[in-house]
Amino acid sequence: MSQVEEFLTAEEESEIINAIVEAEKNTSGEIRVHIEASTKIDHFSRAQQLFHFLKMDNTKEGNGVLLYVAVDDKKFVIYGGEGIDRAVPKGFWETTKDIIASQFKNGNFKQGIVEGVLMAGKELEAHFPWKQNDENELNNAISKG
Repeated sequence: MSQVEEFLTAEEESEIINAIVEAEKNTSGEIRVHIEASTKIDHFSRAQQLFHFLKMDNTKEGNGVLLYVAVDDKKFVIYGGEGIDRAVPKGFWETTKDIIASQFKNGNFKQGIVEGVLMAGKELEAHFPWKQNDENELNNAISKG
């Protein structure tokens, strides 16, 4: 079994998906989680590639958020679309990153991802509240590479 397959249990993945559903309940924003072993390019650039590959840049309001984790590299990136990047307060992504990192340092990978997803959801809700005609534009499943 690869590091990616061992990173989270099926139950933990289900809890993360439930957190995504919960985080998106009151917003038009979209949140995805992508996990892979490692990357040969810098992690921020890889998150940008995946954001495009997962069609997260196709949301109506540019309000997609990707939480990218490179398991073997022990790195993660939170990448937000243009709409959400313009809307969040200065330092928001760093605060979210710090919360995830503190959980990761203690080996609480699922909890770190869940807390990051829920924080992003609250911020998305503040700037992109759910409207009557909103639909879930992207799959909530965890993608893996």
